[in-house]
Amino acid sequence: MCPQCQVPAAVGVQCVDCVAQANAALPSTRTALGGVARRGRPVVTIGLIAACVVMYVLQLAVDGWTVRWAFNPVAGWFEPWRFVTSAFLHSQGSVLHIAMNMLALWFVGPYLEGALGRARFATLYGLSAIGGSVGVLLLAPVLEGGWEQWAVGASGAVFGLFGAVFVVLRRLGGDARGMLAVIVLNVVLGFVLPGIAWQAHLGGLVVGAALGAAYAYAPRERRALTAWVAPALVALVLVGASLATYLSAGFGSVA
Repeated sequence: MCPQCQVPAAVGVQCVDCVAQANAALPSTRTALGGVARRGRPVVTIGLIAACVVMYVLQLAVDGWTVRWAFNPVAGWFEPWRFVTSAFLHSQGSVLHIAMNMLALWFVGPYLEGALGRARFATLYGLSAIGGSVGVLLLAPVLEGGWEQWAVGASGAVFGLFGAVFVVLRRLGGDARGMLAVIVLNVVLGFVLPGIAWQAHLGGLVVGAALGAAYAYAPRERRALTAWVAPALVALVLVGASLATYLSAGFGSVA
C-alpha cells in the first residue's frame, strides 16, 4: 500500500479497501423526512441550473432551437416531450427571465434537495415542470388562440418548489409565512404583468404542493413506498387530465 492510499485512524493506518468495505456496511443516514442524507454540494440543483443555462446558450446560438422544444397545447399533442423540454427554455429577449428563475431555484433547491433527498427532489422538480405545461393546457382559452401561444420557462417547476417548501416548512415546524408571501406576490404578478403564463405557475404550484405534502406527511414506515406511489399517482392524474382535455377539444377523434 503506497503512502497516498493509507487512511489514518485512531488505531494506526488502515487499508483503503478495508475502509471502503466498512463504510459500505454502515446504514445510510436519513434526513428528517426520510431522504438519503448526502454531504457536499446540491448536485441536482446545480445540474438543473446548468441544463437551463446550456439550453439558453443553444437558444441564442442555434436558429429554431426554441421553437423545436417550446410548448403549446397543439404542439404538445403531436410531440408530448415538449411538456418537459419547455421548462428548460427561457425568453431569448430577456436575460432577466432566466436569471430570476435560476436565482429562485438556487434559493429553494438546495434546501429541498437536502430535506427530501436527491431522487425525490428531482422527481418533484420534473413533475412540477410537467404540471406547469398541463396548467397551460387546462386553463388557456382554446377558442381565443391560447392553445397556439408558445410557453417557455422554468417558472412552473419553480412554483412547484415554492409549494413544496411551504408544506415542508410547516411540517418541520419552520416559519412558512415568508414563503407564503413570496407565493402570493408571484401569483399576483402573473395576473398583472403581460406575457406571463400564470396558468403554468398555478399548475406547477398545485403539483409541487401536493407531492411535497405526500413526501412530508407520509408515515415513517411508509416513506419508501410513498416515494414511488405518490409520483406515480400525480403522473397518472396529469396524463389523465391532459388526455381528457385533448379529447374534449376534438384531438384524437376519428374523422
